[in-house]
Amino acid sequence: MPTTTPVRRALVAVVASAALLGAAAVPAVAAPHTASAGRAGSFDHGDSARLAYQKAVAVRVLKGVFEKGDVSVVDRYVRSDYIQHNPGAADGAEVLKNLGTAVHKQFPEARYEVERVISEGDLVLVHSHVVLTPGSRGSAVFDIFRFQDGKIAEHWDTGQQVPEKTANGNDMFSTVSWPRTQQPTQHFLTEYNKKLVVKAFDQLLVDKDVSAIDRYWGPEYQQHSTNIPNGVDGVKAGLGAYFKAFPQLEVEPKRVIAEGDLVAVHSHYIPAPGERGQAIVDLFRVRCGKIVEHWDVIQDVPATSANDNTMF
Repeated sequence: MPTTTPVRRALVAVVASAALLGAAAVPAVAAPHTASAGRAGSFDHGDSARLAYQKAVAVRVLKGVFEKGDVSVVDRYVRSDYIQHNPGAADGAEVLKNLGTAVHKQFPEARYEVERVISEGDLVLVHSHVVLTPGSRGSAVFDIFRFQDGKIAEHWDTGQQVPEKTANGNDMFSTVSWPRTQQPTQHFLTEYNKKLVVKAFDQLLVDKDVSAIDRYWGPEYQQHSTNIPNGVDGVKAGLGAYFKAFPQLEVEPKRVIAEGDLVAVHSHYIPAPGERGQAIVDLFRVRCGKIVEHWDVIQDVPATSANDNTMF
């Protein structure tokens, strides 16, 4: 990361991590309330309330800090020993408060337009469109938050600038597959969809077996990754060329988050031995037992970091 001013460093950290969400596009979630304790791995009433609480807290903190400059939400909802994996920011709730204050002061019209929010267990994933200056294309960002005792305890992210156009004609945010909703649906299929995506991901990206596309991808597949053409043929051609260009590619999945028909995989892609590689979040939509849509955000792992936690 080049040497720059403290506020600019803060800006880089926010754009990369995109920490915060826009109001109008935030999926419907319950307002923060006392979390209910549910059994891990189930989706009973307690789990439903707890997951809704976690999503609402993530939205409230991010919107409050970076759109309103209201750092009091950090005191209320973020642990003082907050662990940061964004390479542009150090650990601690005070650092987050200072970052939010600096960015809000320099970019008072910044908007964090939330496209999707999903939660499973103690994790929340937020897919957002961050526009610091009105009229600019902004950045696509995935933020992952870990909760502990009802507060945000840890954060990972990936950020990528939105290009002028994509190889597939789809933008980086919209839902194209039917039904065209940004919210997760069919919650009773969460575990099934998660297992399906893990198998598909491991066979295609870890094992580099392109034939996995025929087994797990639907014919109506829609692509939002900026450099891969649309459809099943597009992903076959795009990934086939990628595997050929990087025969020693290693993909290391770090965490998987699923809710209903949406499943996210946070991974470390290493093109060749000794390279730092990229931090990538792949988000898949599953309908009728097939992957029908995909979004991603790709960020190079930098040589240096403001914390000692790595991006993973």
